[in-house]
Amino acid sequence: MTQRERALSRREALALLAVGPIASAFACNGVDAARAQRAIGGDYQPTFFTADEYETVRALVDILIPRDERSGSATDAGTPEFMDFLMTDQPERQLPMRGGLAWIDAECLARFDHGFVDCEPSEREALLDEIAYPDRAAPELSHGVEFFSGFRNLTATGFFSSKMGVEDLQYLGNEVVPEWTGCPGEALEKLGLA
Repeated sequence: MTQRERALSRREALALLAVGPIASAFACNGVDAARAQRAIGGDYQPTFFTADEYETVRALVDILIPRDERSGSATDAGTPEFMDFLMTDQPERQLPMRGGLAWIDAECLARFDHGFVDCEPSEREALLDEIAYPDRAAPELSHGVEFFSGFRNLTATGFFSSKMGVEDLQYLGNEVVPEWTGCPGEALEKLGLA
């Protein structure tokens, strides 16, 4: 297997972010995640996002976690609804979110003469590539970098705390183990403890 083949996919990398202590890493607790997921249903009407902002959120989350052969996209999992709930439930997040979405649209207007949602996929990719890697980003893009880093983390939290995201992780916890026979020998050997 080559180094390139061993590289993590974007979905796997985001899953690793989400598997960690979500509550502390993203200032979101399990109760909020569960309440947001229960709120998802039918024809969702956002309570925080404007219609235009909501379309931008939907486009961005699906760029970060697109539908693939393993599971649905971030939108399929209800991530935009989760984010809308958090914006309402945690007002301190509102200004950075609204400002970041406005920044994305303003940058697209300046570069491409239309907002993010109306950009071609190549135009979206060009902008996001410039703000997705903080160490390589130009200093004048610092606001976009900060917004996109937080947005990416929130997307991972929303997706991987959903039923679909948990299934995507193939999480096996919360299952009854009728009899514990100890750690499997293969695992002990791998850890050098056999």
